[in-house]
Amino acid sequence: MIFCNGSAQSALEDRGYVRFRPFSESFIAHMQHMGYRSQPSFPDCQFSYRSKDELLLLLECTRKYNFMCGESLCASLASEGSKQSSLWLGVCQMESRIKNNDVLGVIVEKRFENHIQPIVNADEKIVGYEFLLRPSSKKRPFSPLELFAIARESGLHSSLDQAARLSAIETSAHHLPGGIKRFINFLPSSIEHPCRSLNETFKKIEQLALNACDFVFEVVETERIRQISHLQHIFEVCRGHGISMALDDVGAGFSSVEEMSRLQPDYVKIDRSIVSGCRNDAHKQRQIKDIIARAIDFGGKVLVEGVEQREDFEFCLDSGAVLAQGYLFGRPGKP
Repeated sequence: MIFCNGSAQSALEDRGYVRFRPFSESFIAHMQHMGYRSQPSFPDCQFSYRSKDELLLLLECTRKYNFMCGESLCASLASEGSKQSSLWLGVCQMESRIKNNDVLGVIVEKRFENHIQPIVNADEKIVGYEFLLRPSSKKRPFSPLELFAIARESGLHSSLDQAARLSAIETSAHHLPGGIKRFINFLPSSIEHPCRSLNETFKKIEQLALNACDFVFEVVETERIRQISHLQHIFEVCRGHGISMALDDVGAGFSSVEEMSRLQPDYVKIDRSIVSGCRNDAHKQRQIKDIIARAIDFGGKVLVEGVEQREDFEFCLDSGAVLAQGYLFGRPGKP
């Protein structure tokens, strides 16, 4: 079995020790009550395990203790006879990495590739592509949502977000000519310090002699944006390097029209749930017109997603949308 440890991998021994810190007498008493006896390992307390299942039980007991007592113990692994521990992680992160070891191998070994879906203008001419993460091996298929959810639980979503972004940039360099827009997703929650976190991204674009103006970074978030000011800072940093910004799924989920107006992205992507069937839905028509009117106020270009029917496309164009994406124009596929 492989244990994903930070950005590297190491073998997880069938037998070994799990160490906890900072520990208290109440924690020791709790574990003794559950049938576990600690072994001295200053300045930590450690417990031996003889199988993956036994290790998971130890971590589960500790997680429950953390919840009951409001504490935050960290855990680290060491093999028998070794004084060196692996990376210290929160107990929940450690537990998730072990439970989802096969999925984390996809992240660490970068067993994914990019598919692209065309984006067209009003004349149905391809002006760009969105890059979408897909498994590169049939051995461990995954959905992007599953992959990012497990990465978040395991504390690896920043690593995955960056690896996917760099992979998309490299793919675009090999397959797309200059002047074609490359829409690439990113998670704001994975970028703690924009200048530092995005430095590798900016370097990659420069190293490949690509034009930063061809790139559009899409805000994709599965949680409500709690710090608009942080996201505005990310926008400033990216725009300072010549990269445009897009807000995805506007009008549905967590991307509200109010957030759009505050962020003022260069591109506004109206969610497919509103676009689909809009030709016969007065409520959806009002939503689309409202979003477009607000975007026009700050100079944002509106892109409608999930277009499958020509009548929906024509209504959106008549309402002021300038770009579209969906099965009507092409499905995602390998470049």
